[in-house]
Amino acid sequence: MLNNRPTLPPEIARRRTFAIIAHPDAGKTTLTEKFLLFGGAIQMAGQVRAKGEARRTRSDFIKMEQERGISVSASAMSFDFREFRFNLVDTPGHSDFSEDTYRTLTAVDAAVMVIDGAKGVESQTRKLFEVCRLRDLPILTFCNKMDREARDTFEIIDEIQENLAIDVSPASWPIGSGRDFLGCYDILNDRLELMDRADRNRVAETIQINGLDDPLLAQHVPAEALAKLREELEMAKELLPAFDRAALLNGSMTPIWFGSAINSFGVKELMDGIGKFGPEPQPQPTATRKVAPEEPAVTGVVFKVQANMDPKHRDRVAFVRLASGHFERGMKLTHVRSKKQMAIANPVMFLAADRELAEEAWAGDIIGIPNHGQLRIGDALTEGEALRFTGIPSFAPELLQGVRAGDPMKAKHLEKALMQFAEEGAAKVFKPMIGSGFIVGVVGALQFDVLASRIEAEYSLPVRFEGSQFSSARWVQGPKAEVERMTNINKQHMATDHDGDVVFLTRLQWDIDRVVRDYPELRLTATKEMMV
Repeated sequence: MLNNRPTLPPEIARRRTFAIIAHPDAGKTTLTEKFLLFGGAIQMAGQVRAKGEARRTRSDFIKMEQERGISVSASAMSFDFREFRFNLVDTPGHSDFSEDTYRTLTAVDAAVMVIDGAKGVESQTRKLFEVCRLRDLPILTFCNKMDREARDTFEIIDEIQENLAIDVSPASWPIGSGRDFLGCYDILNDRLELMDRADRNRVAETIQINGLDDPLLAQHVPAEALAKLREELEMAKELLPAFDRAALLNGSMTPIWFGSAINSFGVKELMDGIGKFGPEPQPQPTATRKVAPEEPAVTGVVFKVQANMDPKHRDRVAFVRLASGHFERGMKLTHVRSKKQMAIANPVMFLAADRELAEEAWAGDIIGIPNHGQLRIGDALTEGEALRFTGIPSFAPELLQGVRAGDPMKAKHLEKALMQFAEEGAAKVFKPMIGSGFIVGVVGALQFDVLASRIEAEYSLPVRFEGSQFSSARWVQGPKAEVERMTNINKQHMATDHDGDVVFLTRLQWDIDRVVRDYPELRLTATKEMMV
């Protein structure tokens, strides 16, 4: 990642575009809040479970997120920290929304992995980590909740190394845990960081020291804790690799910081680490070539569409990762799929649900383009070149259900709502070739709840989901004549998705095996690349 890349223009080089990944409840939303606090983007961090107004976390803007205190939709935030420009994408923690997370990880250059000090590496973390692995994304780790009873530091590091097969290098080391947690020793900068339990929004006190033998340490750390710290750091030096930025950038090493996000502790050190060691905007893959960030022509790719962020205006915002160039408001860009030019008159930068007009943006930035359905996930915007960005996946749903509007007269409204959510990537919508109605497919059961609640809130349309005879779906690919022959013989199993692509709905694995046997020229796939 470091080798023979040209020096980037200063505006692009200061960008850091990253996602936060974690298991639900590891403290990801709280950490996001503190990032915004230290970036000067909000005055006071509102906890997820605080009272009244304060509980409306800035990064959770869908009604259901605010009620349940979970993130179910990726949101983007841009803010400055020191000399850097951070573009932070908060991803859904809940595994039922993993597809949104996978797509988000295609738009970032690095990931911050949040781990709970008591629980260590959990199943969802493992899944998300695998996706980062496939993309060789650099990962920085934050071990949260050290102010609660946490596991032994070496045990946590061992677990990360074993489970995720990655070298771990401590960037800081905790002093005590739970009630006895005093703070951390900052290994990279040789500093003592002391936690202030009294004021959760205050930055920790920092004492510059000169190595572990500095007498200053004894003035701030009790003798027993200090002896333990010296012993553990001695062992860590022997057993664990020293930090190496090249290894971080090629994805083989992760530095780990310890802290407590709710107490604003350890967060600033992590942010410094992202700025100092994290990757600059990286080249983005397309079907024909890699687009380098320093290229003068503006290019970007839509990695997410969010409908009705402002329910009053029925708007849809396409989240676009800029891959190259210097974008200015009012520019005309070619929408590659339709070959039409679009004047980008009102691009926005996000601070979660708040947005402001973006006068300009550079490669690495994430901007929102309000539109009325022209832009879909996977679309490319360029200054004329017909590029197709690759690597944005669409997965076959694991749960299928029929859907019915409470009011039969509103079937047309229901179709419009479903198509909107399909284009947003919130669900797959299939139109069976026989019979009326739609079949909705999702990856996790909670998505049905979210869909029903959003259709009711955004379209004033109560709906109910009901069981379907089908259990999964596969996209059909192959010679046109063969696809048509199979479709005619298996009509009761056939449907089309919202792009018009042919889909085979299955009840059992036997159905898939039969088609594979009877139609050797056809391929049934569980993923579809969202290239347009």
